[in-house]
Amino acid sequence: MIYCLRANSDHQAFRMLVTALDADLAIRDGKDHAFYDQFNKIHQIKYVIVAFDRESPVGCGAIKEYSPDSMEVKRMYVIPEKRGLGIGSAILKELEQWAVELKYRRCLLETGKKQPEAISLYRKNGYQIIPNFGQYENIENSVCFEKMLL
Repeated sequence: MIYCLRANSDHQAFRMLVTALDADLAIRDGKDHAFYDQFNKIHQIKYVIVAFDRESPVGCGAIKEYSPDSMEVKRMYVIPEKRGLGIGSAILKELEQWAVELKYRRCLLETGKKQPEAISLYRKNGYQIIPNFGQYENIENSVCFEKMLL
């Protein structure tokens, strides 16, 4: 049985999953990893979801304020052996619900072109491609998305 727990970035399971995510991204991003890594620090993230299968952590995601009306989705990850089971969508839906409860109107995010599973997840969940924003504006490997929540 999969369930989602609301936490913050101090949660031990979240930190463990982010370590696995960073190892995966280091391989996928190659020489570009250091650039992306600087924008993915987890200290003081207030809104974290950790997904569990029984007692085992299997996935995570987070949101942080990007602007007064927008949350940015960060640190989405599902362990490889649990992918394709809807866990990523469950995490994303819980993050979106939390953003709505906090009175935000949209979620936006960046992912890499070398992460086709992530691109598929976001499209499947109603996210639309937008021009690259912020620090990703002129980055060839980045794909940015948004979803209006209200």
